Amino acid sequence: MRIIKPGYEIMTDISPYATLELEAIERAARTCYKSEGKILDQGESAKKMIKKLIEHGHEAMLEHSSLTVKFICDRGVSHELVRHRMASFAQESTRYCNYSKDQFGREITVIEPFFLKPGDAGWGVWMSAMDQAEDAYFHLLENGYSPQEARCVLPNSLKTEGVVTANYREWRHILKLRCANDAHPQIREIMVPLLKELHERIPVVFDDIYENRRD
Repeated sequence: MRIIKPGYEIMTDISPYATLELEAIERAARTCYKSEGKILDQGESAKKMIKKLIEHGHEAMLEHSSLTVKFICDRGVSHELVRHRMASFAQESTRYCNYSKDQFGREITVIEPFFLKPGDAGWGVWMSAMDQAEDAYFHLLENGYSPQEARCVLPNSLKTEGVVTANYREWRHILKLRCANDAHPQIREIMVPLLKELHERIPVVFDDIYENRRD
């Protein structure tokens, strides 16, 4: 059994200071007012316009640019991600992935719960459960059951990889919900760092969410 930490990878190539992405939103928005002549180079007018759009709740224009992120998390966290209907998903399938094969190291991979520490009683209980789940999974495979049948004994902590593509308006919605203090701690573990990076790389679009967070 392999134990890893969760994480994420931004798969979309974001231009420096997100200039191209912001300009795409601005061009779409200015079509409404036929004010394309006010567009300035280097995204300066785009930043000002997008800030006003967000302040006035006119976020539909943010749907004209999108972002793709790959998440490495446990199955429980992935169930929360796929609830966001205005996004597209691709996820590692336990129906078709056979973890007894060489490409998976002939073992299952699980996500380490950050709230459990080696040496604690809870850690020992979790480790025992993971070992038993792995043994049961391989026992079923060895006795002729298919991966999609054997997966019934796999734990919630099982590692999964999921690719999420959504427009910026939906990412704002996702991050507002999943970075909130009452969000599940394990989804905050990956979403708060993602918000921090997006705030740094994509000015204006995520500023208000980042500044209003309460870590």
